[in-house]
Amino acid sequence: MSELAIEVKGLSKSYEFYESPLDRLKHLLTGSRSANQVAFQALKNVSFNVYKGETIGVVGQNGSGKSTLLHLLVGTHRPSRGKVTVHGRIAALLELGSGFDPEFTGRENVYMNGQVLGLSRSDIDARFDEIVAFAELGLFMDRPVKTYSSGMFVRLAFSVAIHTDPEVLVIDESLAVGDEAFQRKCIAQIESFQERGGTLVFVSHSAATVLALCDRAILLDHGELLMDGTPKDVVAHYHKLLFTVPEQREALRQAILNGTAEQLAVERDLGTAPAPEFDPNLKPTSTIVYGSGAAEVMDPHITDTEGNRVNILNRGDTYVYTYRVAFRSAAYCVRAGNLFKTLSGVELGALISHPRGGGLSEVEAGTELVFAYPFRCVMQEGVYFANAGIVGQVNGEETFLHRIVDAVMFRVRTESPSDKRVEGVIDFSVNGMPVSITRIHGVRS
Repeated sequence: MSELAIEVKGLSKSYEFYESPLDRLKHLLTGSRSANQVAFQALKNVSFNVYKGETIGVVGQNGSGKSTLLHLLVGTHRPSRGKVTVHGRIAALLELGSGFDPEFTGRENVYMNGQVLGLSRSDIDARFDEIVAFAELGLFMDRPVKTYSSGMFVRLAFSVAIHTDPEVLVIDESLAVGDEAFQRKCIAQIESFQERGGTLVFVSHSAATVLALCDRAILLDHGELLMDGTPKDVVAHYHKLLFTVPEQREALRQAILNGTAEQLAVERDLGTAPAPEFDPNLKPTSTIVYGSGAAEVMDPHITDTEGNRVNILNRGDTYVYTYRVAFRSAAYCVRAGNLFKTLSGVELGALISHPRGGGLSEVEAGTELVFAYPFRCVMQEGVYFANAGIVGQVNGEETFLHRIVDAVMFRVRTESPSDKRVEGVIDFSVNGMPVSITRIHGVRS
């Protein structure tokens, strides 16, 4: 059996809320509870192990206990009950700027934070140039960190953490703050850390990141550990829990906790509780609308090939993305299109009515057009979004006449959840065709 890096046994954490500071003082002095004192249990009897060299992702909705768990792992919070044992040097990148003094310069914070993480001053001296080079902060290293942007905070904090040679690295959702180039740089460092045998525990709302980096994942909900398993299975159950209809949520939650969620899904597919093709609760809350006002995109939606509205799609099936556009004024060189994105915002691809430079030469005011884009659902199981937009020329320059970001939200499910041959976000398989295997000399099946 592999050597343990982290042991978590019966971990619980409660926070006391008081109506006044006096009530808090009375409780600290006497241990008695006032009538207005309320306890919130952030974690409830959580137990799991992490083995050396393993990467484990922690997923769950906001308020599920993810950040509390990480704080308990690194020792910045104390458990109410239970125990955490960490074997080896641990470094953490938690909430933005944690462990930094905003009045001190970046240089001073490198030395302070490095010593907190267990390095001597001479150790930090030896690593300082590498830390600065990775953070790419230049002259800002000698300015107070209170003048830093959120992205600069993350650059420096991550650079210090990764260069302390930790055996265990704990990361909250901090990396989402940096720009794409720096995020990729951090991911490359994490991959190198993994290759060296490091142990990683991190919280992420990005299903793609969990699937790409993790050996294992755990699902937290209302402070309870519902599931511990492969990243693919945990993320799939997390998405089901996240977007199930309210009246079915508790039944699904208990099924995940008891390990019977797949059986529950089978029963629904057999007709005892059929999963709808259109879920009215699957609505985006992140929609952004803008444009010149010359046109209006209306009623974006997805239908199956028979014209039925759907937002629960089967991988491999064909659908049609449709919306109407009403032109308030005349428009020229008109093009329409959409963009499919993952839950974390990764752009998967677009469907465009006309290539760049082309389009409808002129559309008169008062015209209404319907744009329909057939597409084959090649996405893996998960939640996705689609934009809708109309582009035209105004004063000789191309601009959005109207655009809706995150216009439609939909979920993709797989017909065969036991089929593990397809990985990642996109299904590149062709109509279920098997992989071709050719025997060559010296190879035995």
